[in-house]
Amino acid sequence: MAAVGRLAGNPLSRPRWRTGLLLALPAIVIFALLFVAPLFTLVANSFRTQTGAFTLDNYVRFLGDPFYRDVLWNTLKVAGMTTIGCLLVGYPFALYMRGRSARVRNWLALLLLSPLLISMVIRAYGWLVVLGPNGPVAAVFEWFGLTAPQLLYNDTAVLIGMVHVMLAYMVLPLMGSLDRIDPTLVPAAKGLGAPGWTCFWRITLPLSAPGMLAGAMIVFSLTASSFVTPAILGGPKVKLMPYFVYTQATTTLDWPYAAAIGFVLVVVTTGLLLGYARLLRRGNGDVVFG
Repeated sequence: MAAVGRLAGNPLSRPRWRTGLLLALPAIVIFALLFVAPLFTLVANSFRTQTGAFTLDNYVRFLGDPFYRDVLWNTLKVAGMTTIGCLLVGYPFALYMRGRSARVRNWLALLLLSPLLISMVIRAYGWLVVLGPNGPVAAVFEWFGLTAPQLLYNDTAVLIGMVHVMLAYMVLPLMGSLDRIDPTLVPAAKGLGAPGWTCFWRITLPLSAPGMLAGAMIVFSLTASSFVTPAILGGPKVKLMPYFVYTQATTTLDWPYAAAIGFVLVVVTTGLLLGYARLLRRGNGDVVFG
């Protein structure tokens, strides 16, 4: 009887725990097959030569070359600027959506998510037309009698295209955080004499910080590993890590070196995201400012 009592009191022995594990098992298997196994294969190949021998030369070659270090820095810079751009554009948009009716929010959400229904290649070529020398942007400059600047095949074009692609990934987490804020807090603060800007800075912004953190991590990681949009809008002039992974794997057929470049990008991006999250988390894991 005592054994039966101990068994019944053990939460890990309950059928509910086993049922939860069985329900999660397909997702765990898919995650292991599609992410963990390829990642281990990538790491293993990065320490090999093209003949299969173990070597560290791929990492020595990358870390010892100033050109590739500049490429890594430019990749992180573009990812960081895209994250800031999405935050500057997405936060006001999320605030505006928060105060609208359900019908207006549905239309705004459709407008926000509609670019995701179009192929990334088509969106990038659309920006080629818009930013090109014969596009509407150049026509506006000509209408004012000005010479249109070069907006294609540089970091500016890549930044514009990536903000357009990644904006939804910033707004959706922000909407989740803003919707969880108690709607009576701001009116109560105003009733106690706090001005609107103080209410935003002391209430809305700190309480929406988890959404900002989640959106920034998603946008930064996706931008750092993006290939299609930078390749089309940036061309060969914009040197980013995914482009070199592609060229090393398909043009020079140096798969081990391509694996090393990819793994360096994974390690650096993951480290920066973990450091960013740790920097913003204080106390009991809450995200705060100041």
